[in-house]
Amino acid sequence: MTGPRQPDDSSATADQNRPEADYEHIDDDVCRSFQRSVEIVGKKWSAAVLLAAMRGARRFVDYRARIPGISNHLLSQRLRELEGHRLIERLVVPTTPVQITYRPTEQGASLMRVLHPLVEWSVKNQD
Repeated sequence: MTGPRQPDDSSATADQNRPEADYEHIDDDVCRSFQRSVEIVGKKWSAAVLLAAMRGARRFVDYRARIPGISNHLLSQRLRELEGHRLIERLVVPTTPVQITYRPTEQGASLMRVLHPLVEWSVKNQD
């Protein structure tokens, strides 16, 4: 009679080679949190607005220049939404006329640092 079977190194190595093995430990709460985050940046134009902010856009016209094809209405809407998610900060300078500038928050900058590999991936896989 033999005792309990000891795991061999080959089965552990096989598990590590499965792409899904790295994700099996993620629980449902983490999945929901991840989904919310992906939907923020996955919304049309949101990632482009964040990227423009990281590239130095500050005034509304700067964003328009860096994001070809976005309408004024949609740009305003995305800036408000990203501000609501605390990814963009809106600053009102009390001058005449009033100047409004936008800049990424630290939270927005940290998100874009995480997304930077996606930027690189998109360049390599344009087709």
